[in-house]
Amino acid sequence: MDLIFFDLDGTLLNKSSEITDFTRETLKLLGEKDIAYTVATGRTMHSAQHVIGEQPFVLPHIYNNGVAIWDPAGNALTLENLLNDSEATAIIECATRNGITPFINTVDMNSQHHDHIIFHHAPQHDIEKNLIDKYFSRTKATLLPIELMPSNAHITNISMIGDAPVVRDMWNELNENEGLIAYSGPAIEGDEYRWMDVHHKLASKGSAVEILKEQLGAKNIICFGDSDNDVSMFNIANEAYAPSNAKQPIKELATSIIGHHNEDGVARFLRERFSL
Repeated sequence: MDLIFFDLDGTLLNKSSEITDFTRETLKLLGEKDIAYTVATGRTMHSAQHVIGEQPFVLPHIYNNGVAIWDPAGNALTLENLLNDSEATAIIECATRNGITPFINTVDMNSQHHDHIIFHHAPQHDIEKNLIDKYFSRTKATLLPIELMPSNAHITNISMIGDAPVVRDMWNELNENEGLIAYSGPAIEGDEYRWMDVHHKLASKGSAVEILKEQLGAKNIICFGDSDNDVSMFNIANEAYAPSNAKQPIKELATSIIGHHNEDGVARFLRERFSL
């Protein structure tokens, strides 16, 4: 059994964070051939579902870089490797010290739809206000003051955005913490800014892929990705493909380099690979 995992941003999605009609049709053709596929993304569940739309990804989805696995068949959500209190405190302290607003992503496991609640301080910079107004406002996330965060909150990750040099220094600092792993890259708002997501060290797409591989009885794992958070699943995949826009370290791990994410590179490769 082939089992395909798609990263979203920079891989399956185009530069407008959309699945094109050509790619949607390709995924439909995969389904007609009974070729199994799903998503493995750093996005939260609600953020990813916003861009996936009506596309039928019927198998369990991997969100938050492996922290969350959601099974649409029974609306069952499993959380692994959440941030504990001391880890969250270390991240928040680092952000506050550097004048950056941390956005603390949590999941309400008591709600029917596993509500995504983001706790945060007041934004200090226009780039953070832009994140709230143009990104979070388009999702189903609820934003609340950090003072309202309960002590038993299920923290999947903490995200932030800011001036590139500041975030880069924070990335270096947080990755020195043995309990944490931080991912960062240029923001779509411009190279002068960087985004960063910080997780528990053991959280990874690769560990979640291993879980689904065993659950679904897959033999051949095929992965598509473009960035640092895809390394763990590239390392365990039988086949790993990077679009031409991918970071160089990912290209070096890839079985092969395929077309650009803004030119339906994944879909065009799939049509040839599986004779769709």
